[in-house]
Amino acid sequence: MEPATVLIISVAAAVIGITGYGIYTSFGPPSKELSDPFEDHED
Repeated sequence: MEPATVLIISVAAAVIGITGYGIYTSFGPPSKELSDPFEDHED
């Protein structure tokens, strides 16, 4: 493989991994530990 192809695949894999981790953190089991700052400071 050419170096440019390897670089593109590596960057794409990193972006997909970070996106997947963000979705897992937002909607998966760790989301129970997240707090809503708007609900914490109601007027």
